[in-house]
Amino acid sequence: MDVGQDRRRSLTPLQGSRPGSARWPARTQRLLETSYTFCVEGLHEPLQRCLSGFERQLFVLAEQARRSSEQQECFSSRQRMLQDRTTFEQRFMERLGAAINEVDTAASKPAATAADVKPWQSLELLDTVEQELSMALEQLGSRGDVRHSSVLYELGYRMAALIGAPPLEGSALPLGPHALGQVCHQASAELELPLQHQLLLLHHFDQSVIQSLAPLYATINAQWQADGILPQLRSIPIPRRISKRPQPVASETAGAVEPVHGAAGPGTQPANGGGGSIEVLESLRDLLAQQRASQGGATGQSTGRAASEDELQFALGALQQHLAQVTDHASRELRSAARLREELLTQLNIGKPAGAPRTQLSGEQGDTVELVARLFEQVGQQLQHGGNAHGLLSDLQLPVLRMAVADHGFFEKREHPARRLLDTVTAAANDWLDGSDDESNRPLATKLEQLVSRASQEAPSAGLYTTLLADIEHHLALLTRKAQSAERRHVEAAQGRERLDQARHRAGELMAERFAQSPPRGLLRALLDRAWSDVLALTLLRHGEDSEPFCSQLAITDQLLGRLPVDDRLQLQVEVESGLQQIGMHAEEAVQVAQRLLGAGTPDPAVDLPSATDLALRLKQHQRLGEHQSAPHEPAATHPAPVQAPEPSPRERRIEQHLREVPFGSWFEFIDPTTGQIARRKLAWYSPMSGRCLLVSRRGQRGEEMTLAQLAHEVASGRVCEVPAQPESLFDRAWRSLTTSLRQTTEPRRPTPPEAARR
Repeated sequence: MDVGQDRRRSLTPLQGSRPGSARWPARTQRLLETSYTFCVEGLHEPLQRCLSGFERQLFVLAEQARRSSEQQECFSSRQRMLQDRTTFEQRFMERLGAAINEVDTAASKPAATAADVKPWQSLELLDTVEQELSMALEQLGSRGDVRHSSVLYELGYRMAALIGAPPLEGSALPLGPHALGQVCHQASAELELPLQHQLLLLHHFDQSVIQSLAPLYATINAQWQADGILPQLRSIPIPRRISKRPQPVASETAGAVEPVHGAAGPGTQPANGGGGSIEVLESLRDLLAQQRASQGGATGQSTGRAASEDELQFALGALQQHLAQVTDHASRELRSAARLREELLTQLNIGKPAGAPRTQLSGEQGDTVELVARLFEQVGQQLQHGGNAHGLLSDLQLPVLRMAVADHGFFEKREHPARRLLDTVTAAANDWLDGSDDESNRPLATKLEQLVSRASQEAPSAGLYTTLLADIEHHLALLTRKAQSAERRHVEAAQGRERLDQARHRAGELMAERFAQSPPRGLLRALLDRAWSDVLALTLLRHGEDSEPFCSQLAITDQLLGRLPVDDRLQLQVEVESGLQQIGMHAEEAVQVAQRLLGAGTPDPAVDLPSATDLALRLKQHQRLGEHQSAPHEPAATHPAPVQAPEPSPRERRIEQHLREVPFGSWFEFIDPTTGQIARRKLAWYSPMSGRCLLVSRRGQRGEEMTLAQLAHEVASGRVCEVPAQPESLFDRAWRSLTTSLRQTTEPRRPTPPEAARR
């Protein structure tokens, strides 16, 4: 009940935007207002999903930003959206009501403007931002028209009959995808989002709002039809012309199937009505046949009956069960195509008499086995050596082969769940598991083992792999969020230490200027040098150098040094005690230092104050501000010893300059010279002023903390190397390698020139 009341209150401010033009007849105005009411009710929830998804995506982009400026832009856009979320929905509904009011103007505007504009009369420079937005809006509207073509057809005709205009379509239809996209863009104009965030908002609007318009259009059509507006109108779907054999690249990215483009012969026909999945498989089989012919291999099939699909699945299941029983965890390995074929033939002919005909693999079955085996070999070559991913990859070989045999969409669909699971599992094991038995690796290793075990035990199906994929993606999302949180804490701590060091350096400069003019001695020197400089640094860090608190602390410093007269000695003692307690000194010790130094008031005879020498020794042993933030085993990370660094070579200078231009999030491999073990570290942050950088592991834990000069020295010595960013996923790289290798072996070799032969 409360939810309903909140819902009605949220729509109250939107009532002023209802269509209310006096030029419409009563019936037309009533139907337009009813349609607007349906839009307000039907678009509220999709709009909320759109804005929520947009905010979450901005937060994710901010977490993944490689530069501080990009991160600040994401946080600023998210803050503006959070503040103006309700206002955005109000503006959206107001502009939608205005568009419905001006439906007759929009219907006649294109013809009028086209007649008025003359050639070469409205030339202007092309604005790239406007071009990107106009293209995005045009694509959004076009996709929406295709999705809802039938209901939009009826809606455009009925609204045209309602207002007495030609059939409405495109941007002339105020409730169509084109017009709604323009309304969303206009409503977000006051947010002043950068271009990439405007495009991101339109993407979420397309996913959440445009795709869910069918029920709204159906409701409006039903209402108008019941009211007598073209009750006999029926949409007529326009058949699309489909070529007899579509190119395989239409359903794959260029990186996945470009190598097999045009490989299939012109006479190859699809084996099913869809024709899709068999196209890529046939192209790969053609490349295999050409490769065998070029290498002089046997192309004919052995005599015997070909196994049926059920027999092959049974043989694969039996082989899978047999390997699980006889193979231990340490001896898991990938099987080659020849070994797989031999083991399958053994399983197919178990129990048959010696003279009985042998069951063989058909040509398509044999090629499928060989292609999957080669694909797994390519995936294995993309993995790091010594990791846990190889064992998981070998356990997935037979389950994925069973899926590829049962569903040829494995070769066609880039988003096939079996392909995505294979990519996700191997990438997770390759990136997150380092081959050690560390306690932090065990939950993920156990989860991956469970998924692979379930894929091996259950019958292959798209539903099974979709479930397994959702499970591992959820687990990896939790790990990623934990890693991002840990990394953010380390970055904030490093940035805090950097600001503290800068503040301490500035406080030291101001203190050195005063020491040069009025050098202190004894307890006063220990107090100012070890403790009071930290008080100045902390005040400078909190309030700034031009603030009143910092000026007051400098005045206290000058009073202690005798540079300024002391009007109230007791008040000065209280301020010194308060400052010392701010940097973590115990109240009793702070009182003792201030009383011994200033001697204000009447000392209590029962209190035995330590000597000035004892207090000075305590101050020298006092823990400096910020030292507790460093790990016990690396005190030199915060306060490095003054060691004379060797002069960097020209190559090291070039590497350091390159490192200063490397974005946050770049990966480096640290090679242990004694064991050869490789550890990956991400450059999470570095200071442009001090050159100090922070490197973290995949789980966000702090690793090596060094300067850019030291990192450049390590790179120059070969103990560290930068890992280039991979634009493709692990599976896509393996697929490209497979298809490229097939093409290269089928290309005719050029004859060797005589000069090269003599060499």
